[in-house]
Amino acid sequence: MTEKRNDIRNVAIIAHVDHGKTTLVDALLRQSGVFRENQEVVERVMDSNDLERERGITILSKNTSVQYKDTRINIIDTPGHADFGGEVERILKMVDGVVLLVDAFEGVMPQTKFVLMKALSLDLPVISCINKIDRDGARPDEVVDEVLELLMDLGASDAQLDCPFVFTSAKNGTSSMDASGQGEDMTALFDTIVSYIPAPEGDPEAPVQILISTIDYNEYVGRIGIGKVDSGTVKLNQEAVIVNHHDPNRKEKVKISKLYEFEGLKKADVSEASIGQIVAISGIADIKIGDTLCSPEDPKAIPFQKISDPTISMNFMVNDSPLAGKEGKYVTSRHIKDRLLKELNTDVSLRVEETDSTDTFKVSGRGELHLSVLIETMRREGYEFAVSKAEVIYRKDEAGKKQEPVELAYVDVPDEFTGTVISSLSERKGELLNMNSIAGGYTRLEFRIPSRGLIGFRGPFLTDTKGNGIINTIFDGYVPYKGDIAYRKTGSLIAFEAGEAVPYGLFNAQERGALFIGPGTPVYSGMVIGSNPKSDDIEVNVCKTKHLTNTRTSSSDEALRLVPPVIMSLEQCLDFIDNDELLEVTPESLRIRKKILDPTLRKRAAFNKNSH
Repeated sequence: MTEKRNDIRNVAIIAHVDHGKTTLVDALLRQSGVFRENQEVVERVMDSNDLERERGITILSKNTSVQYKDTRINIIDTPGHADFGGEVERILKMVDGVVLLVDAFEGVMPQTKFVLMKALSLDLPVISCINKIDRDGARPDEVVDEVLELLMDLGASDAQLDCPFVFTSAKNGTSSMDASGQGEDMTALFDTIVSYIPAPEGDPEAPVQILISTIDYNEYVGRIGIGKVDSGTVKLNQEAVIVNHHDPNRKEKVKISKLYEFEGLKKADVSEASIGQIVAISGIADIKIGDTLCSPEDPKAIPFQKISDPTISMNFMVNDSPLAGKEGKYVTSRHIKDRLLKELNTDVSLRVEETDSTDTFKVSGRGELHLSVLIETMRREGYEFAVSKAEVIYRKDEAGKKQEPVELAYVDVPDEFTGTVISSLSERKGELLNMNSIAGGYTRLEFRIPSRGLIGFRGPFLTDTKGNGIINTIFDGYVPYKGDIAYRKTGSLIAFEAGEAVPYGLFNAQERGALFIGPGTPVYSGMVIGSNPKSDDIEVNVCKTKHLTNTRTSSSDEALRLVPPVIMSLEQCLDFIDNDELLEVTPESLRIRKKILDPTLRKRAAFNKNSH
């Protein structure tokens, strides 16, 4: 007998990066009384990890719940970046509707499209929430039209097209059904969720079924599976069986030793939960995403979407440079391997493989951002290691021909730079699909481009557009290999000997190109200390001091004018390194180096490569 749980609503919030999703959840939490009146609350309380706070992006999905009158609203915050698309698809299986959040100034953006497409294909009702209506230049009426156009483009049903629009300022905690008014608080949005999102349905008397949609990890209890009770009632200490739609052989008997529900931001212990509730279960060591937890009498797996395959890979290896082991706490291959395997506990789009060398692991992910977030997290935890340039993962079609991943790139650039950007993307085998003028003197370009054409593109792109360009990409499948691409047009400046960089040596080296280091930086032979505008690598001696004579004193060194060094972020370093280089990552430093440090061996290797 199917019943509705009218006291529950399960909803996911979907939006493009930085459209105010996490701030909106903060406002709902505040107004539902999750925080005491006088409680100090951090901004963007949902972004719990440091990296998420700094970059202002949500990487992992988060669960929370608010009580509004007699309804519990379970809210799931989803990542907006396409690199974390694997997360999004599974989360939508837990909810009965979505709130689509769009910035009233920026309007509809590519990532919005990606997540919305998934929601529409699952036939979920949509509430459109136009946020930041208090912002200068907000254009809510035009954005409403953009949202409706997007829904039509994506083939929304008539019911989905007839969606309610709520206008909010998450920062001020206000919502209204009318674009011209601000409203007092979030009531308009709360009421719309309760009246428009359907209550979850299921048979509370049927055998229990829970599809595990996300995994959390905690040092004390290990893996925590999170999912929605699809049918039946789950009880503490109940016997259950784990089955999996994609793995017919999986049948594991388990006992439910810990059961939680989400209350505000905390997990609260419960003794039982019935249909429609989102629960967390701990105490099952190898619980995986996509597993169905069901009663032993009738073990049926719930179908779910296979997780998308990774498209790029890099090698993570033990740092073997002359400065190795001085700054990191965890430096051995054992440490690196254990840490990478631990990451697999929660990140389903990641793959870790062993290689011929015991010191090197091949790590594959959904994109450069996906892997750079992992590198930055490990570095903050005290790990020291080296990584190679990102490479795309090719595959063969039925006829044995090489295929490569392509992406759709949406590029917003000021009009005057359009020509430059089109020519640099075309050089990287990009194909221009669309070009429109958008507000504020900008042009939006739509390209289809091989994933490898985007590796190392962001640095030059920001330079070409004087920092004003925005690029967003979405994976678009595999196509036949499109031919070779020339990546980097600049060469490297390489340190000739080990020591400490001195002003005199740097002054002479800076005529050759842009330096990455300043005086006092320790260097070693084979370390890359700058870039050379020509395509050749040049060796320079930055440790060289001048000979002192009666008329030359060391104090005149102070008069040398040094150009400030170019300080590169992790992403810029990953973009810059070439195939014969590595990036040395420690908690304190990022150093680029040649794979082969010895200059004679390096030249011999280059000669052998060119003579083949």
